[in-house]
Amino acid sequence: MRGVGWWRWWAANSRASHSSYSSPSLPLLGPNLPEVWSFPYPSISRPQSSASLQTARVMDGKSIARSIRSGIACEVNRMKEATGKSPGLALVLVGKRRDSQTFVRVKLKACCEVGITTLVEELPEECMEDELLRVVSRLNGDPSVHGIIVQLPLPKHINEEKILDVISPEKDVDGFHPLNMGNLAMKGREPLFIPCAPKSCIELLLRSNVEIIGKRAVVIGRSKIVGLPTSLLLQRHHATVSTVHAFTRNPEQITREADILVADIGIPNIVRGNWLKPGAVVVDMGTNQVKDSSGFRITGDVYYEEAIKVASAVTPVPGGVGPITISMLLSNTLDSAKRALRFTTK
Repeated sequence: MRGVGWWRWWAANSRASHSSYSSPSLPLLGPNLPEVWSFPYPSISRPQSSASLQTARVMDGKSIARSIRSGIACEVNRMKEATGKSPGLALVLVGKRRDSQTFVRVKLKACCEVGITTLVEELPEECMEDELLRVVSRLNGDPSVHGIIVQLPLPKHINEEKILDVISPEKDVDGFHPLNMGNLAMKGREPLFIPCAPKSCIELLLRSNVEIIGKRAVVIGRSKIVGLPTSLLLQRHHATVSTVHAFTRNPEQITREADILVADIGIPNIVRGNWLKPGAVVVDMGTNQVKDSSGFRITGDVYYEEAIKVASAVTPVPGGVGPITISMLLSNTLDSAKRALRFTTK
């Protein structure tokens, strides 16, 4: 059901309940439709090389991540010397999904490098929802655990939202708890944690000396993990923000007005060069596995070889936002431990 279809549905239902503004049948929150992208633009294989045509500055996330992690490691060492304790992160893994296992390994390695203690709770694919809730509740009460991550996605028989809601907001280092998301959306309030991927996007822009205030920003995608909180953060930095989603008509007309474009769709190479305003700053937060002659490679949502000819600055995939996102998880865990241990920076 595309945009026109849901509007007809809304009109038909609203006429029946228009006499009572508070009627529960009035769809004030809008219909809950699946986010299915169907742009008529094919994914395109990258050419082997086009470095000689490059004009955009490449925003290197790896160097920024190294700098952030170095600072975190120093703070963790100071905390250990002053309190005898270190930040603790618990990771909960349900099932044997290879991608989830890979993400957990990456997080464990990063924690080890900066001195954050880790705990892994593994549950079988067929575990009951109540069993997972008990694990999360136990970790909520463990004073040595300062951050809790339930690796997503969860098996279909488990209510993901219910699990995330049970995580203590003080240990919600992913930043997905409704309390943290709600405070992020409200001017004048501060969430205990900002979701890691959006936080990394803003960190990248600030450290790359990209001006945000007063700029026109367009975020492609509105997921709770990336798109929505990124839009909220950009508004906090006083950008004028538009969101492009699966029901947006002529999305390329909107993206061509963006001074800052953030892409997180999950479709490789969907954002072409003609979607971009000349001189735009492009942050590609998509991570897609694409099959090629040598097996598989990772690519973003932005067609990189076209973007570097149009944009003033662009992130590569891999090596752009990804490394910083892991660093933001470490940063959130450290911040949580500082609050719990009342440890302050000199």
